[in-house]
Amino acid sequence: MSAPTRKRRWLTICAITASAGLVAIPAGAAPGGAGSPFGVRALARLAAEREHARGAITPRATADDDGGNEADEIAEGADQYAEARTSPGVVAPGAYGAAWAGLNNLTGTGGSWRNITDLPYNSDDSRYRDIDSNSSGGSGDVTGRMAAMAADDDGYVYAGSAGGGVWRSKRGGGHWKPISDKLPSQSTGALALDDAGRLWLGTGEATTNADAYLGSGVYVLSDPHHGTFSARSRVGGDELESTTVHELRFGGGKVWAATSEGVWSHSTKKLTGAWKLEFAPNPDYLPGGSKADDDLAAYKNIANDIAIDPKDPSKVVLAVGWRSGDDYNGFYTRSGGSWQRISSGFGDLPTDAGDVGNVTFARSADGSRYYAVDQSPEQLNTNPDSGLEGIYVSKSGSPTGPWTKIADYKGLAADGSALTSSGYMPGVQAWYNQFLTVDPADAEHVYAGLEEVFETKDGGSTWSTVGPYWNFGFSCWSIDPAKQTGDCNQTTHSDQHGVAIGSYHGKSFVYVGNDGGVYKRPVDGSQDASGHATDWTSLNDGTIDTLQYYSVGIGRDLDHGGVSVTGGLQDNGQSILRSNDTVMGSNFGGDGGDTLTDPANGCDLAQEYVYLAIQVTQNCAVNDGSWSTDAAKATSYNVAPADNATGEARFIAPLAADAKNSSTWIAGGRHVWVQTHGYAIRSGSEWTSVYDLGAGRTATAVAASGGKVYVGWCGPCNNQGFARGIAVGNADGTGWHDITLPVTGTVPNRYLSGFAVDPNNADHVFLAVNGFSRHWTEGPGAGVGHVFESTDGGTTWTDVSANLPDVPADSAVVTPNGGLAVATDLGVVYRAPGRTRWQRVGSLPAVAVLQLKLGPDGSTLYAATHGRGIYTIKVRGLR
Repeated sequence: MSAPTRKRRWLTICAITASAGLVAIPAGAAPGGAGSPFGVRALARLAAEREHARGAITPRATADDDGGNEADEIAEGADQYAEARTSPGVVAPGAYGAAWAGLNNLTGTGGSWRNITDLPYNSDDSRYRDIDSNSSGGSGDVTGRMAAMAADDDGYVYAGSAGGGVWRSKRGGGHWKPISDKLPSQSTGALALDDAGRLWLGTGEATTNADAYLGSGVYVLSDPHHGTFSARSRVGGDELESTTVHELRFGGGKVWAATSEGVWSHSTKKLTGAWKLEFAPNPDYLPGGSKADDDLAAYKNIANDIAIDPKDPSKVVLAVGWRSGDDYNGFYTRSGGSWQRISSGFGDLPTDAGDVGNVTFARSADGSRYYAVDQSPEQLNTNPDSGLEGIYVSKSGSPTGPWTKIADYKGLAADGSALTSSGYMPGVQAWYNQFLTVDPADAEHVYAGLEEVFETKDGGSTWSTVGPYWNFGFSCWSIDPAKQTGDCNQTTHSDQHGVAIGSYHGKSFVYVGNDGGVYKRPVDGSQDASGHATDWTSLNDGTIDTLQYYSVGIGRDLDHGGVSVTGGLQDNGQSILRSNDTVMGSNFGGDGGDTLTDPANGCDLAQEYVYLAIQVTQNCAVNDGSWSTDAAKATSYNVAPADNATGEARFIAPLAADAKNSSTWIAGGRHVWVQTHGYAIRSGSEWTSVYDLGAGRTATAVAASGGKVYVGWCGPCNNQGFARGIAVGNADGTGWHDITLPVTGTVPNRYLSGFAVDPNNADHVFLAVNGFSRHWTEGPGAGVGHVFESTDGGTTWTDVSANLPDVPADSAVVTPNGGLAVATDLGVVYRAPGRTRWQRVGSLPAVAVLQLKLGPDGSTLYAATHGRGIYTIKVRGLR
């Protein structure tokens, strides 16, 4: 039978955002949800969803009503991160650095964190082959997104994660150790080894997706085999703070950095002194410029890569441009002492602004070839199948060309790709997925990464999809739980970002980093008759935990004792860890959002996909795959409320159970939804709308206790007219009203991210507020403070932030002893009962903690981090 294709992911969720030292990005309405994303889904359905969302994600290079070059609409995925941290205005560089310093100056609570997800996470776990699992797809063991890779010929491999720092292996992969935990940014943009063997790290992920953080600059490690990065190892001054770094390149005694604020250079010999700004196409939009506070500033100086002529390092080509298109997009080279746009003589490689977007270069070791991947804004905006313009080679070895096209998306689709359906073909996310490298021993042996991994051994005349998107759809695939992926070989996880070639014990390997972590295969590896590699190995052995959780849920494990822990992840579904597990499984696929787990039974759980698409199971979604021939054997059910279908919920929308009654659930979109059947719910029709927040408004936080419900909302949610509010009412539909919150007043006009209700008094509630205070944010009503308290059911609020550093707050929970724990973008803080001052909880790296929850007996606090897995700490240690 044909393979069911059921990967639950919104195909174009990813859009530019900024977090660590934020610069606001204009954003608008979320794309509507075209029906349920669950169940057996054909690629045609996936393609239809992409087409529906495409217009909402891609700012076009045509003037809008405001005279700008970008449309206002960007996917809600970006809103979830960027809007929450920037609104109501623009955040000045340095905000996160100051917050990190402030947190480090807090006294500690005592106690220490324990990572409970530092073990293998098998995305193909045969226990969980229910209707909405991706198990048997072929990705194997996974971890969080890897943005960059580096490797040497001594068996050392370096993996730079999106939000969990840089990791080192000295065994050709595996047995990883973190080496950047002391830095104020754990977001990786670029990794590169120079000729002296030093490891360079550019912080700030440049994939322009929904949860990418800005960085704190560029760092260098002189002894990468043994040392660790420190703040003292930063190169230059603070010029590159609060930027993203797409690539680091070397030539002429300089290191070149392609950043979100132009192209910069620095001497590789003397590491002190300021970085030099080589080129910014729109310098007025840079910090300190006359248009630095413009809503479009973050788009106006994006640099993607630098190509340096190996025969003459003075000849440099810059690839510059915003992936959705802008007038400045193009290739530039220096002529007559200034940078000039290249307009002709390039051969097949386009030079028109509409056809130059995200670009990656790669040079052969012998200097005989230069290669390039080009994503086209025009294709992104008009072609439903792909945004890829092509892959090119300069056989002169010079980045000035002439360039010849050696691949396009149609040809790659025909070369063994899993993406062959209209609407979803190779390069459909080329603005997000790109890498390129050349075998050092063979100038015509090239690896290219898009959604999949492609290989050519003849300079581009022929290609093979050595790492297909998944194995669903291939004749070798089977859902048989006795096999990982039928008779297919393991592939890599989808969505490629980083690549490196290195040697271990004299054998060369290619290492790829993607949304599922790190994989390797021999450079001279084997392929089957379809061109798929037969020798990929996952290096995600559990010693590297960069899992990006949005949520966590905990319930008693009735079968094995102890507890069962679940959590929703970026592009890695939902993990489930039962008390007797040595390997975590994945019982839901795609992007995992919020999570509900019955404290009394950890197999009763609900997982949100996106836009309030909710799936419920009462057996942990254990299934042997028999549902594929008998639909009645499925044990997961789609129970999405109506705001999912209309697109009137946020990308990661709030979901909560009543603290006093786990059968009463609250979900927030435009409407406040209530259902009272608990985990026995089987249909979205069982939800009741108890309150309409109003057109253009959408819930950002919900909480309930004893039937009393609190809802935080925003609308508009971007920094153009941002507004927020609180609604309060009862789960039975009575008593609903909006709380009066003036634009300037006690509760700031910023994103309301979480409530924590006193378990002993439903009128006593705490509010966590995201973003930065007015010291960093230029916007109406930005105010001050991050934690507020009400003792009268939300009618009035008092700022209880006290000595809490100015850092975005994401979640809060009242501990059984009356203390208050708050999750922030840089760790967890705690206020002991009866006190007013805040303490830092443990010593987590500078990682965002998006949700806190207590275990069933209240003795353990669980922290869902977005980049370093799930951690626990005993509440009794918080003193």
